[in-house]
Amino acid sequence: MRNLLKAVIVALLFSNSCFADNDQLASISLDEATKQIIEGTYNKVLGAQTEIIDGKAVHVIKVLTPDGRIRYYKIDAETGQLVN
Repeated sequence: MRNLLKAVIVALLFSNSCFADNDQLASISLDEATKQIIEGTYNKVLGAQTEIIDGKAVHVIKVLTPDGRIRYYKIDAETGQLVN
């Protein structure tokens, strides 16, 4: 239920064009962010969700690497850039 509420809030924030000009807002979906992480690799996605971190929507993608490690990638939902 909490994740659904987060997703609804994020959707509302990014669906309203009064916050920024559409040319300036390059939002990326959770699906697009996940594809970006696994494209060209042999990583297996174990889970993905959007979280609010420091007031910003961030896609967190959990993957299993080819060498058996679990790694988390964070993608800024607005810019599509990898964040630390």
